[in-house]
Amino acid sequence: MAEEVVKLLGIWASPFSCRVEIALKLKGIKYEFIEEDLANKSPLLLESNPVHKKIPVLLHNGKPIAESIVILEYIEQTWKVNPILPEDPYERAMARFWAKFVYEQVHHAGKGKEQEQAKEEAIDLLKTLEGQLKDKRFFGGDTIGLVDIVAIVTWYWVQVIQEATGLELLTEERFPELFR
Repeated sequence: MAEEVVKLLGIWASPFSCRVEIALKLKGIKYEFIEEDLANKSPLLLESNPVHKKIPVLLHNGKPIAESIVILEYIEQTWKVNPILPEDPYERAMARFWAKFVYEQVHHAGKGKEQEQAKEEAIDLLKTLEGQLKDKRFFGGDTIGLVDIVAIVTWYWVQVIQEATGLELLTEERFPELFR
């Protein structure tokens, strides 16, 4: 059998590329990271993601997979070692639901709204998410899973927003479970 070739087109500072890298590393998959310049997109990126023309893109034996959450699902289905989704179908569905919630609701909270309204919306969504931890170390229990990997991007952006605006959204006092 031929050796698998895995490449990741991304940017070192992209939290979306980071999601994919975390999953590949958790699964012990060897890959080549190809740094992209979004101001001067490579022909490989444009060929591999002709619809959105953005990173990350995973190339597995020359076949491109785009969009970080889609890539995470592909990684999970392709490499069974060190699962990032639970085995139980109901628990898998719940993990997918909460990952989608984090990406679609929490990560995009408050866009296009006044600062105070955006802050309150973000706090409400984070409280909902925090309720899912229920004294667990990770959203999936004792090991890092899909929701944790997706949430990493949100924590990153919240920290950037806090630093840039002086807002205090994600504090240990307000969200003790998220800081454990």
